Amino acid sequence: MKVIIAGGGLAGAEAALYLANNKINVELYEMRPFKTTGAHTSKDFAEFVCSNSLGSIATSSASSLLKKEALILGSNLMKEAYKNRVPSGKSLSVDRVGFSKKITKLIENHPYIKIKREEITKIPETPAIIATGPLTSNTLCNEIKKLTGEENFHFFDAIAPIIKKESINFEKAFYASRWDKGEADFINCPMEKEEYENFYNILTTAEKIPLKTFEARYFEGCMPIEVLASRGKDTLRFGPMKPVGLFDKRTKQKEHKNYQFYAVVQLRQDDKEADLYNLVGFQTNLKWGEQKKLLNTIPGLENAQIVRYGVMHANTFINSPKILNKTLQSKNNPDLFFAGQITGVEGYNESIITGLFAAINMLRYLKGKKLIELSSKCMLGALLDYITFENHKSFQPVNANWGIIKKIEFDKQTRKNKEDKSAILSKIALKYIKEIKDGYFC
Repeated sequence: MKVIIAGGGLAGAEAALYLANNKINVELYEMRPFKTTGAHTSKDFAEFVCSNSLGSIATSSASSLLKKEALILGSNLMKEAYKNRVPSGKSLSVDRVGFSKKITKLIENHPYIKIKREEITKIPETPAIIATGPLTSNTLCNEIKKLTGEENFHFFDAIAPIIKKESINFEKAFYASRWDKGEADFINCPMEKEEYENFYNILTTAEKIPLKTFEARYFEGCMPIEVLASRGKDTLRFGPMKPVGLFDKRTKQKEHKNYQFYAVVQLRQDDKEADLYNLVGFQTNLKWGEQKKLLNTIPGLENAQIVRYGVMHANTFINSPKILNKTLQSKNNPDLFFAGQITGVEGYNESIITGLFAAINMLRYLKGKKLIELSSKCMLGALLDYITFENHKSFQPVNANWGIIKKIEFDKQTRKNKEDKSAILSKIALKYIKEIKDGYFC
């Protein structure tokens, strides 16, 4: 038996390793480096393109629950993410280079995986998983359209700049966590009112790179900072630049304990050696010269060395409610499964776990077993429910969030406590996913 997997990103790499570990021959197609995407920078598998963070690991987080579900189901990539973790408070961030190189090594050395460094231009006529992600080539997009009879949707995604730590001025910048909770893993660049207003004026008048190919439809979870700023002068101060709970104990805050900066820019570690940091929430489509000018107005980043500028690229996803079953199998072609961001899930965790789930069901399909459908009482089941719900008025990408998981009745006291509700929902979800694992995988 053989399965073709199109795409060597997070979803495709996860699917390939799962099937290969179950002694299924895999042909893994990846067009990089011979054909680039405009966003990737290497030829490695499972590259982190945007942020290096897989989000929160706090118990009350929907993202944390999804990670736990992936680990229970046997995710290889999630295990490696924890092994390649870098400090970032209550979130799971990875050394993006080290992580991708490890996954690449696992794939290259696997006896059941054959790597095909070429673009896949047609839908395979044998069992296949399409996991080409949000940067699927135009050729394959057109083939998918022909097969499904449905037009793809498009939106734009933006990437934040990365700078060298050694170029940060720590006479102004400082390490701290919000409200001093946990390790002080973030670098903070504080602004007073005049500094913020100068920054805001430059940002809102800066020249952007023209969008040529598609109508710009942004995903709310990865909104360019200039688009956020256009919504109002204080939008950033209540969003990615919120100052609350961040204190520099070296400055006037020694004398005025409750003094709050007007705005704060945060930087998160991007590599294991802590040489590189990315600007949190600073996805952008500004021209590179404008980006440098803007960043140099931030206190502490006057001489910042930018190693990667922010960029914007078109993302593609299929109309999953019309095309897919909850098993991630195509409604019209049982040999064909889809996984990752091309299905309309948004985020690293979501890509990894849908790649895993598509592979789990592909294995069952090959063995003639009933495919697994999950209840929305678990986060993965809720995601699959959402992307395959046929009555969406306007289907748009979605992250893991508590709003999509199956509702239960809480007592009056619990209803008032967000963390208690999250803990109860997590307990139900994890018990259920363990039962699924024990029932189907034995």
